[in-house]
Amino acid sequence: MKSIKTSCKLAALALAMIMLTSCGGRETPTQEAAAPETATEQTADTPETASAAELEKHTRQVFAMDTVMLLTAYGVEAEEALEAAEAEIYALEADLDPESVRGSVYALNAGAGGQVVISREAYDVMSTAMQYYIASGGALDPGLYPLSKAWGFIGGDYRVPAQSEINTLLSVKNTGGILLDEAACAASIPAGMEVSFGAVAKGYTAQRVVDLMADMGVSSAILSLGGNVQTLGDAKPDGSAWQVAVQAPDGSSGYVGILSVGQAAVVTSGGYQRYFVQDGVTYIHILDPVTGYPVQNDLLSVTVVTDDGAKADALSTTLFVLGKDAALDFYAAQGDFELVLITRDDHVIVTPGLAEVFAETGDGYTYEYLG
Repeated sequence: MKSIKTSCKLAALALAMIMLTSCGGRETPTQEAAAPETATEQTADTPETASAAELEKHTRQVFAMDTVMLLTAYGVEAEEALEAAEAEIYALEADLDPESVRGSVYALNAGAGGQVVISREAYDVMSTAMQYYIASGGALDPGLYPLSKAWGFIGGDYRVPAQSEINTLLSVKNTGGILLDEAACAASIPAGMEVSFGAVAKGYTAQRVVDLMADMGVSSAILSLGGNVQTLGDAKPDGSAWQVAVQAPDGSSGYVGILSVGQAAVVTSGGYQRYFVQDGVTYIHILDPVTGYPVQNDLLSVTVVTDDGAKADALSTTLFVLGKDAALDFYAAQGDFELVLITRDDHVIVTPGLAEVFAETGDGYTYEYLG
């Protein structure tokens, strides 16, 4: 493998289970991971001040949001925090899944054309999604839910819809007409539309869980929610860095590199994660908001590293849809996150903030470090 360096200029961009509550607050939840991409253990000398109890690792596996989640926490508060984390995940799933009749998003879709009061959590997720819908010129589009169902990515009945069906579904999509009312903790979507916030929900959930764990006294944890990895604490209790592997998007179990991070959200989006093949053609689950077809561009995966799970989740999908050049332009303009991009011609592009913490592990790739 070879490594080359290029330059990239930075600039500023002017920019519950129904225990989920209204915008006024939230009650404490009652009790009710594919492996990290991937989070691996690293040994180091144990700090003399750390007790055996503080170093003890506790894990829990949860299936929610259509993925296996692995939650790992360290210390004496870990077990109680993991119970609370599991309840939090199930509560958020019930509220944010558009197929959940108990949830805010289901209510929003059922009430299309009028204002619907939703939970604070759903409001925050919608707000994040719409922020990046606007900032990206529509690349992140929550109004694609009916099209995702038509393609079979919701429910698993995979098929290629007729062009007439795609055109009809596109014609009623009016994402720009979505309105948010923060004071009323309410939202409205245009009549005939249905929305989903799956591009933000897992990242938002990961952020809520690490915040909950921190409030309960946990200072060291790592969560794997499918392609979403989030860490709590600048290092593990033994002083070693968190290690997150960036998966090779070739269907193998290999990795193109390992990121050594502190407290961060690391989220990957790629077409290799969910797809189907019909008549020799591969159709991925990430849809183009303009054509209604699966995205076909020069990217195979986008990994975002930043300080917030919801933001990382939203950005990973947004930038994948945009393609390499527009994604790098967006990065250069905003500058508050870092990237690992993998292109169809086997280039791995690493932005400046990750250059010192990214270890190359793939074969057959050209590594490009922006500077």
